[in-house]
Amino acid sequence: MTKRTARAPRTQAKNGAGPAPGHLVEPMLAGMTTTRQHLLAWVHAHGLAALDELFREEAGALAGPKGRHQRPRTHHHWGTAATELTFGGRRVQVRRPRVRPMIGGEATLPSVAAFRDRDPLTARMMQQLLAGVSMRDYDGSLEARPSGRPTRGSSKSAVSRTVVRRTRQRLYEHLTRRLDELSVVALFMDGVVVAQQTVIVVLAITRDGDKVPLGLRLGSTENAVVCTGLLQDLLARGLTLEGRVLWVIDGGKGLRKALGDVFGDAAVIQRCQLHKGRNLDALVPKTRHAYVRASLRRAYRAASAPAARRQLTALATWLERNGHADAARSVGEGLEKTLTVLKLGLPPALRHFFATTNCIENLIGTLRHVTRNIKRWRDGDMRRRWIGLGLLRAAEGFRRIKHHGELSALVTALGTVTASERAA
Repeated sequence: MTKRTARAPRTQAKNGAGPAPGHLVEPMLAGMTTTRQHLLAWVHAHGLAALDELFREEAGALAGPKGRHQRPRTHHHWGTAATELTFGGRRVQVRRPRVRPMIGGEATLPSVAAFRDRDPLTARMMQQLLAGVSMRDYDGSLEARPSGRPTRGSSKSAVSRTVVRRTRQRLYEHLTRRLDELSVVALFMDGVVVAQQTVIVVLAITRDGDKVPLGLRLGSTENAVVCTGLLQDLLARGLTLEGRVLWVIDGGKGLRKALGDVFGDAAVIQRCQLHKGRNLDALVPKTRHAYVRASLRRAYRAASAPAARRQLTALATWLERNGHADAARSVGEGLEKTLTVLKLGLPPALRHFFATTNCIENLIGTLRHVTRNIKRWRDGDMRRRWIGLGLLRAAEGFRRIKHHGELSALVTALGTVTASERAA
């Protein structure tokens, strides 16, 4: 009979270091927190001390050493005054020396003017809000307050006032800027529901491959009136389209009518192929989705427009024979508009890019992300401001499209589009 020995519990890792007990970790965390607080207090104290020293040096450069006779003198010291500067995401009150010229008035210290012109407070607020911090929690998300200095500007109401003023200003500047300098070769236009409101957005692709959001318009639906108003506003701001331009849309009737009314034959329309697939998914049972999607992919990846047309016609016939008459009609509706990139003979990379509205839908995804934390929308102005903020946020991360060096092929192809192809 063999004797079994009980195994000792494994309390140590291979290297002999096991998990640290809780009573050892807690003092460590407390020490780290205290050290961080002391470090912030040290940074605040030395930062404000350096600011005071900078003020004194600038005042001395203008009025000379304080308490000494200087001849000739152009400025003289005039005590101190309280002023507010941005520090750590708040308005901090500091004392600055006053300097007055001999002819009257008061001179502004260069550092004070630089701090005021830069306005880092608004930038910090916008950064926190876009990161998901609510206005109510803004103050708690900042570093500790500088001790011994009065602060303001971090309350919910102060943040709200600053954000409303700044977003309204930035949106107005962006949506009223002139567009004369843009050299546009293609445009995307789409409308989706964001913040419980239908938003129509226009995104331009320049000859250099840059993505430029041109404008937005809020409406109840993607109706022709709203779309026409947006397009006419772009023309009034100086948008110049030389020759024919490619427009990529989702196939909405309002968008198509607006483009025809405003641009006529100059608008070469490509309907989004992904939207066509989604429309068919809504008209056929789930058991047919895989086959229909595979047939569409093969057709849109065909080597030529006639080959794609034959495959789409065969798909429509198959749907008709299997009792999906509505889906068959959907395939035929706007069929030629979905093949525009094939008719233009674009390089594969550009054909793939301009075949769908994915470009503008990524932008719209940013709009939804920016507005995700807002639970109550008060009015149209609030929607417009936040949607405009998301538009500007998305534009900051835009990059030039891939293979932008091949855009000259698009310009050449658009110049050779025949009247019959435009009407198709």
